[in-house]
Amino acid sequence: MKKPNIIFILIDDLGWVDLTCYGSTFYETPNIDRLASEGMRFTDAYAACPVCSPTRASILTGKYPATLGLTNFIGGNAKGKLIDAPYIKELPLTEKTIARALKEGGYRTYHVGKWHLGEEPYWPEHQGFDVNIAGCGWGAPMGGYFSPYRNPRLKDGPRREYLTDRLTSEAIDLIKMNGNDPFFLYLAYYAVHIPIQVPREYKIKYKEKAKKLGLDKEKTFEEGSFFPIEHQRNWRIKRRLIQSDPVYAGMVEKLDENIGRLLHTLEELGKVEETIVIFTSDNGGLATAEGSPTCNAPLSEGKGWMYEGGTRESLIIKWPGQIKPGSKCNTPVTSPDFYPTLLEMTGLDLIPEQHCDGVSLMPLLKESGDLDREAIFWHYPHYGNQGGTPGSSIRAGDYKLIEFFEDNRIELYNLRDDLGENNNIAKTYSEKAEELKNLLWEWREKVEARIPEPNPDYKPNG
Repeated sequence: MKKPNIIFILIDDLGWVDLTCYGSTFYETPNIDRLASEGMRFTDAYAACPVCSPTRASILTGKYPATLGLTNFIGGNAKGKLIDAPYIKELPLTEKTIARALKEGGYRTYHVGKWHLGEEPYWPEHQGFDVNIAGCGWGAPMGGYFSPYRNPRLKDGPRREYLTDRLTSEAIDLIKMNGNDPFFLYLAYYAVHIPIQVPREYKIKYKEKAKKLGLDKEKTFEEGSFFPIEHQRNWRIKRRLIQSDPVYAGMVEKLDENIGRLLHTLEELGKVEETIVIFTSDNGGLATAEGSPTCNAPLSEGKGWMYEGGTRESLIIKWPGQIKPGSKCNTPVTSPDFYPTLLEMTGLDLIPEQHCDGVSLMPLLKESGDLDREAIFWHYPHYGNQGGTPGSSIRAGDYKLIEFFEDNRIELYNLRDDLGENNNIAKTYSEKAEELKNLLWEWREKVEARIPEPNPDYKPNG
């Protein structure tokens, strides 16, 4: 039996409610919504970290960022009351990535888009990918979204060509030239990461839409406390309260438009029934800094924070003939789970010593049972550029506990009743808090998680 093709679409900084099918009433995503109607939509899917590089590494290795020792976005470094814990600055070549495993299993492997897992010699072509287009050490499009891109792994296109369009065209060309061998296309768009840029006509469209909906009359931002890090200590957190940024909305529509192009190509080539499509993001939407282009409400905060807005993601999986169209899953899942899931989907042997933190999602996809897992974990011993502070967290069932390292503060939330994490019930449910804290500490000890040290030169604001 022919192995299925796999298209893994990874968006950068897309918020949980940035899609119409996840609740947005301002952004327009008809093609992604259609994908959701043809597959399974997950309500409680998570990135393994509230910033990009660690989550990307966890997808490719099946390991938590703390297990790998890659816990921050590569290049990130900050001091506040604490000094960021050390971390590795590349995806080690000793890791057997999912691309390498699939390649050994007979797949052609293609990487298109953002990498941000180390400079040469740690680029995709050394990590199991036959082809690498646009993947380098960059965390964002350094030349912007319009050509010339100045990307060392992507030739410049015609002037003003848009990067999201170009990456999709490159992906489509790979699919068309692939032939009949099964392929794994890892399509990691740079969008919707800053800089927030889109062709002018999209900005005009959404500026008019915002005005028509009366969003231009609503309060857009709320000023918060000063940033907790030294290099931003004189700046204040700026929280976006509504989705209304016309340029960001245009970027989301551009993404949706291009995913529509990709899906249409599968239809033209007669490959729809033999192709698995996975769609997700690497961390939450940018909602508190760097222009704060989106709002993650009802979730709290966003990228760079330990709260739900930083880690809860949209996740859609379409697998024709195997997944019931229009189905929905409420079970918590996380980035390392993709590795064993893809192996099982393709009939390849599991590699438990590699994907040691991931659990195959097959029982959920087949709706035949639940996952054999007590909890999922996060460890981010760093300051985010967006205002978040170092911490670890755990989710078990409906309960989520966060431990913040600056003051060893414990917060506990029942996400079923309090999705916005507004009511800290750690004192009221002290036994549950103690139980989850102990599980979290045991896990941290097991993976030898690094903890940030006090900053002897710290001077608080004011």
